[in-house]
Amino acid sequence: MDQSPIFSEVPHQSVRFDDGLTLDCGRHLNKLTVAYRTYGSLNAARSNAVLICHALTGDQYVAEPHPITGKPGWWEAIVGPGRPVDTDKYFVVCANVLGGCMGSTGPRSPHDERPDEPWGVEFPPVTIADMVRAQKKLVDYLGIARLFAVVGGSMGGMQTLAWAALYPQSVFAAVPVAAASYHSAQNIAFHEIGRQAIAADPFFYGGRYWAEGVIPARGLAVARMTAHITYVSEAALTRKFGRKLQGASDLLIGDRFEVESYLEHQGSSFVRRFDANSYLTITRAMDLFDLAADYGGNLADAFAGTPTRFLLVSFSSDWLFPTAQSRAIAKALNHVAANVSFVEIASDKGHDAFLLDEPDFHRTLNGFLIGCAEHAGLDR
Repeated sequence: MDQSPIFSEVPHQSVRFDDGLTLDCGRHLNKLTVAYRTYGSLNAARSNAVLICHALTGDQYVAEPHPITGKPGWWEAIVGPGRPVDTDKYFVVCANVLGGCMGSTGPRSPHDERPDEPWGVEFPPVTIADMVRAQKKLVDYLGIARLFAVVGGSMGGMQTLAWAALYPQSVFAAVPVAAASYHSAQNIAFHEIGRQAIAADPFFYGGRYWAEGVIPARGLAVARMTAHITYVSEAALTRKFGRKLQGASDLLIGDRFEVESYLEHQGSSFVRRFDANSYLTITRAMDLFDLAADYGGNLADAFAGTPTRFLLVSFSSDWLFPTAQSRAIAKALNHVAANVSFVEIASDKGHDAFLLDEPDFHRTLNGFLIGCAEHAGLDR
């Protein structure tokens, strides 16, 4: 695999906050840049804003072609004209998370103390709450006092929960999809395999690969391949690949299974749009997430007195964030008499079902947002 720098530099719409941001770890970033995209129009009352929170390897290009890969927006099935998050009705905002590599402050950004070089592995550890605080600065900058809805899947669902806990008066409706209130030991273990693969790459150079003019492409690709296995179900892999061989009818030594080629493609395409140090930063942020721990170990206390309306969505074949974890959140919300709906969508597509064509999910989300809009008296 080519180890030369292939991560394209592209301009991103962004805003810089010169007062920076103080992180949960105690460090203060002297300056904060948040890269973002918007879709649709903000109404006169500024009451129709929907914040989309992206997952681990997502970014702000939720409903338009990606500037590096040219692929369609990662959630165009959900966001757009006539979609459940209808850009003819809502003003949609999506920001690249703190620690990311698509324009927001992260390991590729200039170091506070040595601005002629990037942070690299010296970038401070961040949390999901830190990501949300950076997004709140953006939302305030856009002049939005209360978001009509915050919607996100996977790590985006974690951010959605953190939004509802940190800023309950600023969130009318919250939709955490395929998410959990903490990262499980199994999920942490899979992330650690990926981090170790990156660190073991001879082109990692202790995280200073940028100084050598290379990238740890093989290690990052293996990390992506490992993670991708957790995003799909056995049924989905069997249906798509089974034991089919690539370009052969009978198995011979040296032949490749189609699933092997698929994973290799996932890995090689990923290194062209993602930074290894950002991957280390963001996976650790997910691992650190434990919402109940921030409230004395009682998840219900995170939502005490919340005015936010919730829709929790899980998928029956998701073994990365299983339904039981969404049920636990619903139970905590019920304990504080919150307005909460919960649905498990029958699907054999695994964790990635939230990104795919799942009509029941789309109808559920659409109906929930329409009901919330009616209750809020949303000016369309």
